[in-house]
Amino acid sequence: MKSHKDLIVYQESLSYVELIYKATTVFPESEKFGLISQLRRAAVSVVSNIAEGAARQSQKEFVHFLYVALGSISEIETQIEISKRLGYIVEIKELQEKNIYIRRMLLKLINSIKTK
Repeated sequence: MKSHKDLIVYQESLSYVELIYKATTVFPESEKFGLISQLRRAAVSVVSNIAEGAARQSQKEFVHFLYVALGSISEIETQIEISKRLGYIVEIKELQEKNIYIRRMLLKLINSIKTK
């Protein structure tokens, strides 16, 4: 691997950040420090942990950061569901599908690193 930027999971996570930011622009102002902030920080956390882990010296450290990213992707899944229940997001299919896709890529990358 040349750089974390070469990882498809990194690239997909980066585009997910954009989706999350766009989706939260329609949330009420009262959620500025609530769900908007939580969703955006969790999305940024996913891609940031992939990048930080890839820069570490050992595979074990990389896997650790991938697990942190996996935790953040789960956090986003929950927050999207809450947002839908509160009526802030009407259509969540694209967000959910992207979430599942990134989760699967993270799990596959973790498994491939652990089996080396």
